[in-house]
Amino acid sequence: MMNGLMNDEPARRDNPLRTKSFRFAINIVKLYKELIGQQEFVLSKQMVRSGTSIGANIHEAQRAQSIADFTAKMHIALKEAQETEYWLMLLKETDYIDHSTADAAIKDCEELIKMLTATTKKTAERNY
Repeated sequence: MMNGLMNDEPARRDNPLRTKSFRFAINIVKLYKELIGQQEFVLSKQMVRSGTSIGANIHEAQRAQSIADFTAKMHIALKEAQETEYWLMLLKETDYIDHSTADAAIKDCEELIKMLTATTKKTAERNY
């Protein structure tokens, strides 16, 4: 499968995308906890769902059953990252989170989007 990519345990552990998405999810959960402490439940719930889904889909993709399955999970992760970016921007502009915290989270999210875009493009190129 995919030149051993999906079954290579060291490659999965050292995967920068997987590591970055996991760290991002941790930060999103911490931000969510702060927001619910401020009695903000609606937007923050959307943010935590999409923000943690990114890493979950990347994690699942590592054990994909086929290249098509891998690609589909990575595309879902990309969509979730784009959705998370939206919620972060909305929370920033409605002053639920301060601009410096929001800007840092948005920057991390944009980096994930770039990494996921590159991954999905490379995977698509390999299939043609």
